[in-house]
Amino acid sequence: MLIPHRSKPLMGIFFEMEIEGIRAIFVHGGWGKISAAASAQYALDRWRPHLLVNLGTCGGIAGQVQKGEILLAEQTLVYDICERMGDPQAALDFYTTALDVGWVGEQAPLPVRRVCLLSADHDLDPCEIPALRDRFGAVAVDWESGAIAWVAARNDCPCLILRGVSDVVDEHQGEAYAAFEVFQQGVERVMRPLLATLPAWLSLWAEQRLKDSH
Repeated sequence: MLIPHRSKPLMGIFFEMEIEGIRAIFVHGGWGKISAAASAQYALDRWRPHLLVNLGTCGGIAGQVQKGEILLAEQTLVYDICERMGDPQAALDFYTTALDVGWVGEQAPLPVRRVCLLSADHDLDPCEIPALRDRFGAVAVDWESGAIAWVAARNDCPCLILRGVSDVVDEHQGEAYAAFEVFQQGVERVMRPLLATLPAWLSLWAEQRLKDSH
């Protein structure tokens, strides 16, 4: 049953829904690392969830990933940090987060590819691709995953991040940069299976949590 909430909280519109006997709260917190971090912390403080789930899209690097692929983040990295006074690698390491998704096992509700997702507060610049690919083994980037994963880890909350590749960028251009409808079509293509299989993901997590408690 869908339970709409009449007020708009400080950090995004939300609604509640029961999924497979699990109380799920959907929060739309905005785009970019600032909104993502703030809304994640808000949700964690307000509802104290047992699992923080982030469903969304990402831009893929041509030749490294296929449009429409679903990516499961095993690690996140924020790549637009530029430290010039200290150790640049230390700054990158500080915001790099490993996610414990071992509970997914081989039973993922839909085919996924386990990756390190890169985040920055800008769309992928084609000129950046060679460096990101060579230095980090990058296959896809987004705006929010790095912030959400980092905040979840600081709160000791398990986090599941699933991102679908809505569009791809090569070393010359992004297919959606001059054609926003490409992104819109890509969003629909990847978000439908993510939302359709959300009950199965939550059930899988609940089953593993029950096993771990015995």
